[in-house]
Amino acid sequence: MRNLKFYCISLKKNIFPIIFLLFVLCLLIFSSSNLSATKAGLNLWANSVVPSLFPFLVATELLSYTNIVNYISRKLDKFMRPIFNMPGCTAYPLILGMISGYPIGAKTVCQIYKEGLCSKREAELMLAYTNNSGPLFIIGTVGISMFGSTTIGLILLFTHILASLSVGIIFGKKIGNKYKNLNNDYIKINTKNINFTNLGEILANSIINSIRTLLMIGGFVVIFSVIISILKTSGILKALSTILGSIFGNENFISGILSGTIELTNGLNTVCNIHTKYISTNILICAFLLGFGGLSVMLQILSVVSKAKLSIRPYIIGKFLQAIFAIAYTFVILQIPMFNFNL
Repeated sequence: MRNLKFYCISLKKNIFPIIFLLFVLCLLIFSSSNLSATKAGLNLWANSVVPSLFPFLVATELLSYTNIVNYISRKLDKFMRPIFNMPGCTAYPLILGMISGYPIGAKTVCQIYKEGLCSKREAELMLAYTNNSGPLFIIGTVGISMFGSTTIGLILLFTHILASLSVGIIFGKKIGNKYKNLNNDYIKINTKNINFTNLGEILANSIINSIRTLLMIGGFVVIFSVIISILKTSGILKALSTILGSIFGNENFISGILSGTIELTNGLNTVCNIHTKYISTNILICAFLLGFGGLSVMLQILSVVSKAKLSIRPYIIGKFLQAIFAIAYTFVILQIPMFNFNL
C-alpha cells in the first residue's frame, strides 16, 4: 500500500512532464501527419483568424487610450444594472465580445478590471458571457464556407448571442448578488490621454500589442491542430468515437463533438461535412460547439486573464450553460417552417 501511495504521489507531481514527453514522442512518431496538420493550422490562422481579428485588436487597443469606457459606463449603467446586475462599464467588453470574437472580450474585461472600474468578482463573472465567436466567423466561416448557407450562419449567430445574454442574466441575478461589491464608486486608476503629438507612438504600441496577441492565438491554433492530428492518426479518437457512438448513437457526430471540444474550428468542420438525412442535427451540434468554445479557446482566455489573477472557473461554467442554451434556442427556431432545412 505504501508503494502504491508513493507511485500515486509521484505520478501526480510529474504528470505534466510525462504528458509533455509523450507529446514529443508523438511528434516524432507521427511526424508526417503532424507536418500536414501544422501547415493546415498555419493556413487557418493566416487566412481566417488574422484578417478577422487584427483590425478589431488594434481598434480596441486604441480605444483603451480614450475615455470611451467611462462614457459607456455613464450611459448604459441604467441598463446594465437591472438586467445583468453589473456596472455600466461592463457593456464595453460585452459589445466588443459580440462583434469581434475571442479573446477580445477577455482582454477588455482585464482592462477595465486593472483600471479599477469593476470588482474582481464582477470581472470573473463577465468572462463567462463576454467571450464569444465573432459574426465574421459564424456567418462567413461556419455559415457560408462550411454549410453553404448565409441563413444558417445568421441563425447560429442569433442563438449564440441570445445564449450568451441568457448566461449573463443568470449570473447577474443568481450569483452576482452574493459577491456584489458594496462600493460602487469605482475610480479609474490609469488615465490615458491621446493627442496628435503621441498618436504615432500609441498606434505603434497598439499594433505591437495586437500582433503579440495574434501570435499567441496562432500558436494555440497550430498546437491543437497537431494534437487532433495525433489523436486521429494514433486511432485514439476513432476508439473513443466507437465506444461513445455505441452508447449515444452516430459515431461520426461523436468524433466531431470530441474534436470540437478540443479545437473549435476542426470540430465544426467535421460536423458540417457529415452527410445525414436531417441537416438540423448538424446545425444543432454546431450551435452547441460554438457555445462551448473548446479547450483551445479556454486556454487562450486563461493566458489572457492569468496576469490579472482572475479565476477561470465562472468562464467554464458559463460556457457550458451557453452551449445548452444555444442548442435549445436553435432547436426552437428550426421548428419554424421557414427555417426547416430538412425539407
